[in-house]
Amino acid sequence: MLKELWATLFQWFLGVTACEYDTAGQPDALKEQNLENAAKKEGQREQGTQDDSDGQEKSTVSPKKTTVLVMVAPPKDLQQKIVKAGDKDLDGQLDFEEFVHYLRDHEKKLRLVFKSLDKKNDGHIDSQEIMQSLRDLGVHISEEQAEKILKSMDKNGTMTIDWNEWRDYHLLHPADNIPEIILHWKHSTIFDVGESLMVPDEFTAEEKKTGMWWRHLVAGGGAGVVSRTCTAPLDRLKVLMQVHASHRNNMGFAGGFTHMIREGGLRSLWRGNGINVLKIAPETAIKFMAYEQIKRLIGSNQETLGILERLVAGSLAGAIAQSSIYPMEVIKTRLALGRTGQYSGITHCAKHIFKKEGLRAFYKGYIPNMLGIIPYAGIDLAVYETLKNWWLQRFATDSADPGVFVLLACGTMSSTCGQLASYPLALVRTRMQAQASQEGSPQMTMTGLFRHIVRTEGAIGLYRGLAPNFMKVIPAVSISYVVYENLKITLGVQSR
Repeated sequence: MLKELWATLFQWFLGVTACEYDTAGQPDALKEQNLENAAKKEGQREQGTQDDSDGQEKSTVSPKKTTVLVMVAPPKDLQQKIVKAGDKDLDGQLDFEEFVHYLRDHEKKLRLVFKSLDKKNDGHIDSQEIMQSLRDLGVHISEEQAEKILKSMDKNGTMTIDWNEWRDYHLLHPADNIPEIILHWKHSTIFDVGESLMVPDEFTAEEKKTGMWWRHLVAGGGAGVVSRTCTAPLDRLKVLMQVHASHRNNMGFAGGFTHMIREGGLRSLWRGNGINVLKIAPETAIKFMAYEQIKRLIGSNQETLGILERLVAGSLAGAIAQSSIYPMEVIKTRLALGRTGQYSGITHCAKHIFKKEGLRAFYKGYIPNMLGIIPYAGIDLAVYETLKNWWLQRFATDSADPGVFVLLACGTMSSTCGQLASYPLALVRTRMQAQASQEGSPQMTMTGLFRHIVRTEGAIGLYRGLAPNFMKVIPAVSISYVVYENLKITLGVQSR
């Protein structure tokens, strides 16, 4: 039965215009059109019977009453949206199996939103619940406006919407933006693991309209400052191991920390952290603005993009942001590798680099850094979206809110996978940034450095410093989440 319904819907989608159906509950104009078409068909059927009989006795059986539903094909723009949402093999067409999969997936999302709107858990949505849900998003409407929304979906005149009415109204309208999911599944805004290569988060139209988006970004930036400061010793150890560790100098955790403390005292563990937190604000702002502009340039008028579009827009936005603040990355690496007393501060380090090496030195390692954006952002986004969708389909019965542990687990796993994929490029970038500061070391290109590392240290040489890098992920994600939630409350960000 269900498959027959889907087949009928698929015919409707393709533009099939007539099938037998009951006219009860249809608009008067459609009923009249159906009855008129039915009468025409009956007249043609009777005429055909008379012609075929060729003088034989006419049948005395009264003609069977037929009702015909004229199913008007959906508008072209709606067809294109449905094809885009359901086309799994990316051939530009929607076959029956893809259409069935789209309906199943879309119905799950619709039920999730319905349950989030049903505040009383009575299986019906009334005007007060619509007003409350929009108020939570910062949008205030009158009861008259809420009732107007209800009337557009209410079939039986009860001024409430049940699940069937909600589903029937929305089933063939792709839900590219589910505000409930967007609100609860922020990713790059919340989690700061020291690498700002993630695809930016989406914000609902209401969040942008009410100014909640900048509060989220400020809260995320503040969380990043605290998180990076708390994990700075591990980050500096990672840089030292990337540059100095080798077969001959097998630097480990104990040896690395002992070296740093002996050389510069306990305070030296945070060397380079100042500029690492200073670059958060400009990088976040540039990336967000670039992302929104790229969304417009690629012609998307939707609040949210598909995964591929998000990856393209996010990667380009990340490249623009990284290009803008990349000199700060070079200064951070030089400070982390510097000896006690070598640099008096950020400004002194920048002047020293410019005087000895010129302006070009501020962009050493730029190419591997840019190349690292794609595997990091792509794998991080893909893993996070996969985990998010799996959880939503299996466990999201009443709300899209995953809770703190699920959110932290998904963020940690996706960030770890992204870093693992892009780590060799990050290591080569760091070594290129540090080349001029090491006396007697040859100045190599990216490909030359790759070959040198593999030839002298083996493939494992491309992963020097990976252990402290992974060790800081869980504390970094946890600290940034806790600080983010507290800053949200301070800034007045409303949570559903």
